[in-house]
Amino acid sequence: MKKGLLVVIDGIDGSGKTTQIELLTQYLASQGVACEAISFPRYGNNKYTAQIENYLKGKLNFTPYEIAKAYAGDRTLAKPQIEKWLREGKLVIANRYTSANKAHLGVDLKEDMPKPDFTILLNVDPIIGQKNVLGKPNPDIHEQNLAHLQNARKNYLKLSKQDRNWIVVNCMKQGKMKSPKDMQKEIVKIFNDVLISHS
Repeated sequence: MKKGLLVVIDGIDGSGKTTQIELLTQYLASQGVACEAISFPRYGNNKYTAQIENYLKGKLNFTPYEIAKAYAGDRTLAKPQIEKWLREGKLVIANRYTSANKAHLGVDLKEDMPKPDFTILLNVDPIIGQKNVLGKPNPDIHEQNLAHLQNARKNYLKLSKQDRNWIVVNCMKQGKMKSPKDMQKEIVKIFNDVLISHS
């Protein structure tokens, strides 16, 4: 690639973001693409993520704006590293980004962060997404709240219509979630198309 690319993979809890990013980075490495992945929030990394963790455990009663500032603080601390990777011409894949604040919290902070080249939205039925995450230990307050996930999904879909650089991947087929392998095929095709256009 001539220049670095910042790609965001986003979606509600249980949409398969982490799995797809792991599969994607493996694929890109096999193709010789210089790639870095970063996942937000970066738990255990700074004071902001400690606040986020306590909020999601129900230990802190923050307003949406207050907790959005903590998420933004974590991203701001990661900004120099993201910019360094982009200067090096790397493909940077972010698991959640500023879009998550808008979708989950309804807060649009004016952040001085690198603008994503494109965002992939993993669109999943909130009932299925919630079922996926409730099987793991200690689900957080957002994961336990189906109404929250339904509202976040609506917000994500609204955001996808406002920005032409968003690509929506439908994760559902006949009422069930597609297999990770099937979803990966769609995402790999998107990346191949984008990488060719930027080569």
